[in-house]
Amino acid sequence: MHYLLLYEVAPDYLERRGEFRDEHLALAWEAAARGELLLGGALTDPADGAVLLFAADSPDVPAAFAKADPYVLNGLVRKWTVRGWHTVAGPQAHAPVHPS
Repeated sequence: MHYLLLYEVAPDYLERRGEFRDEHLALAWEAAARGELLLGGALTDPADGAVLLFAADSPDVPAAFAKADPYVLNGLVRKWTVRGWHTVAGPQAHAPVHPS
């Protein structure tokens, strides 16, 4: 199953992220190496959030990531949410559905 981890960031996110960026990126690349994190990055124009795409058996995987993320632990992320994403089209779709 695919899961989206959605971050809403604090107003001072851009000013403060440098202090925690290496730790955050290390956590992200470790999750990617395990095959859990497929893509992740900040939203732009405006830079008010981020989206991370996970492949996992349960929403506990992206939730554990958020709970360990230095951005969350240090208040750069003011709210996070995990949403299941039922992917049906594309080469990495979890449950491909083709036209009849």
